[in-house]
Amino acid sequence: MSRTIIDKIWDQHVVKSVTDTTDVLYIDTHYIHEVTSPQAFTGLNNRGANVFRPKQTIATADHNVPTINQHLPIENELSKNQVSTLIKNCSDHGIELFGIGHQKNGIVHVIGPENGYTLPGITIVCGDSHTSTHGAFGAIAFGIGTSQVEHVLNTQCLLLSRPKTMRITVGGKLGKGVTAKDTALYIIAQLGTEGATGHFIEFTGAVFRNFSMEERMTVCNMSIEMGARGGLVGIDYTTIQYVQQRVEDISEEKIANWIALNTEPNAVFDSEIEFDGRDITPMVTTGTSPDTGIDISERVSSTSRNSSKGLSYMQMELEEMIIGKKIDHVFIGSCTNGRIEDLRQAAEIVKDKQKAKHVTAWVVPGSNDVRKQAIEEGLDIIFKNAGFEFREPGCSACLAMNEDKVPSGALCVSTSNRNFEGRQGDGARTILASPMTAAASAINGEITDPRIYLN
Repeated sequence: MSRTIIDKIWDQHVVKSVTDTTDVLYIDTHYIHEVTSPQAFTGLNNRGANVFRPKQTIATADHNVPTINQHLPIENELSKNQVSTLIKNCSDHGIELFGIGHQKNGIVHVIGPENGYTLPGITIVCGDSHTSTHGAFGAIAFGIGTSQVEHVLNTQCLLLSRPKTMRITVGGKLGKGVTAKDTALYIIAQLGTEGATGHFIEFTGAVFRNFSMEERMTVCNMSIEMGARGGLVGIDYTTIQYVQQRVEDISEEKIANWIALNTEPNAVFDSEIEFDGRDITPMVTTGTSPDTGIDISERVSSTSRNSSKGLSYMQMELEEMIIGKKIDHVFIGSCTNGRIEDLRQAAEIVKDKQKAKHVTAWVVPGSNDVRKQAIEEGLDIIFKNAGFEFREPGCSACLAMNEDKVPSGALCVSTSNRNFEGRQGDGARTILASPMTAAASAINGEITDPRIYLN
């Protein structure tokens, strides 16, 4: 019987089948950060238990860290306590930590791939919903709860129900100025936030084959917003080349084993959906859910999964044109769009221009490595000359657990992954968009189609 890549990876990691639908699954790599790990370590310590395989756990501080003056002590007491607790827990249990100031520090879903810890064919978990990012490598990666974090620390295994499988194919070719973020927002708008519930998604088709690894990471990152347990892309030359640049001495046998994991031609998925890349345009959300995205040239519609409550919060009117709507803030960063390619896209729009005077614009690299590379390429100067703030790495205004908060009532065009009420600060209003759209909107001071700035 032909099998999917999802089934193959899952089956290779089953320690024990408890029922026909429930397995004990071995976890290869466990990422942790300062927000969801303290309670797990407390549970271990209260039981006198140890971390079973500390070498398979990688830690970083990202959610609570400030993105300016990282050389100074953290001012916020809660954030300071969470970061210091992570430092102690990692020290006590022999876990490698990339803390603030470390050259490998950054957002957990950025540093894992760029440092060669995320590999094809493995299982990956983290106490963070956007762990699905790592599926871009042909891995089964998903977020877990705090009690499960404790379980993985103690056993390197999880008791899980076997997921359903879904294949989403996007054929054709994307138009100029249409990005991976637009592709993700388009699919979410079509499926809704519950459209892939209970499934692992394999993204296939010409669009994904032509995507870089960073673009694939963006879409897999957003798969959780479709209701999926995770999403992945098959293993190909693009995958192998990215990994080879970061991991030494990968044997031909290992590469052959990775390629053999790919979905077989006649494999059957529980669900299949197809889209045409030519139908995708620059997208922006209009409500308080990621599935409220519309073509940037369209009017706000009641058919775009908007609730009256969401529209009221966003101060949007039905049939209102989204283009030209005045904005207050722009945030370029997060585990969705804080990589070097995202910063390059934004800089392409921004170069030799000035942001609107009334707009506050932040560019927050996803890691120290991304920041270093951006500086080497002169992107920081492009942003600074345009009036943007170029900051130090962290989750920043994606979720406002740190000092980077959007003021109440302000409208922010954000490259992050969620636009829930108050997600970026109490009373803040969020429009999700690509780095190009965010950059163009910062220049004009209003929602702007980035294609007007592309030759």
